[in-house]
Amino acid sequence: MAQLVPLPADSLPTNCANVYVAVELSRSNWIVAVHAPALGDKVSSHQLAGGDVAHLLSVIDRVCRQVAHTGHAEPIAYCCYEAGYDGFWLHRLLLAHGIRNFVLDAASLLVDRRAKRAKTDHLDARSLLRALIGLSQGDTYGCRAVRVPTVDEEDARRLHRERQRLVRERTGHINRIKALLSAQGIRALRITDKTWLNRLGRLRTGDGRPLPAQLRAEIARQWRRLMLLEEMRRQVEAERDGLLRGNTGADQSVGNIQRLAKLKGIGPEFATIFAREVFYRHFSNRRQVGSYLGLAPCPYNSGSSRRDQGISKAGNPRARTAAIEMAWMWLRYQPNSALSQWYRNRVGTMEGRIRRILIVGLARKLVIALWRYVSTGLVPTGAIIET
Repeated sequence: MAQLVPLPADSLPTNCANVYVAVELSRSNWIVAVHAPALGDKVSSHQLAGGDVAHLLSVIDRVCRQVAHTGHAEPIAYCCYEAGYDGFWLHRLLLAHGIRNFVLDAASLLVDRRAKRAKTDHLDARSLLRALIGLSQGDTYGCRAVRVPTVDEEDARRLHRERQRLVRERTGHINRIKALLSAQGIRALRITDKTWLNRLGRLRTGDGRPLPAQLRAEIARQWRRLMLLEEMRRQVEAERDGLLRGNTGADQSVGNIQRLAKLKGIGPEFATIFAREVFYRHFSNRRQVGSYLGLAPCPYNSGSSRRDQGISKAGNPRARTAAIEMAWMWLRYQPNSALSQWYRNRVGTMEGRIRRILIVGLARKLVIALWRYVSTGLVPTGAIIET
């Protein structure tokens, strides 16, 4: 049976024909909070089995029919849930059934900081419901809805993200093998060589002993997993590099990859990351570009206290990391560009921390320049384009 709890009067919407639904998702259970102003000032709470979409749609349809029977116009159903483990499939399904859905950024929801607060799935669903009501009325400050990518945009990201995971796993296996050998007094080099395993039996420990049998077997298994990862990484990179030679067709991101890769110092990996993580979105100005990457300043000015807290780091962490790495490469391969000259004039002869601070500023300027390049064709001043 649905649980009825009152909703504060100050959060009631003005349009009584609307139906508001908030879904708190988990693997085992979904908590659904429903509020229809036409039916009163109560919130009904429903507990569903995780993934039971048919039950969720039946609850929304039943409430909409109840609102329609009260004599109001055709009700509009608004729904929301937090972005997370379930991705965006539910959002697309709800839209297909005529429900206006929002995927909310969990970090943007306001919470009470006065004291310890109770936290349950039912309370979280009510908080989502309040945020949804405000968002449907145009209040974009109480919470933020994420931009849901299309199916093609989401699928295009998998290539470079899979490569990054494979590289991390590869590094882990290499470090594990080196750690096992280092514990025996062996400094092994180039263990990614295909013939390295044949030389494993000839290695001697620091005190002159051959490797123990079990240790040698463990290292051999680690090495075989490493070779499998290497093969997968080469397959992914071959598919990625094929984009540079292929026809752009209707895929704008492929065209952006090819344009970015023409700039000296920007390889296929950087080009793929920025074309499919950043430049697939529409930005109105340079501030939006910097904010999306989390490369926006975050000052603290309150009363007599004034300090700089650094960058916000609230944007895309994958693209932000790549931007800083690319900034170092830009200094190396585009030394005569205006951006590189700006960095050298600011840094001068200083070393250490100041260089790492200013490289963040260079990364922001570089990404903005690349955004202008892919959107308008304006080449960064002094940059070299490889033909």
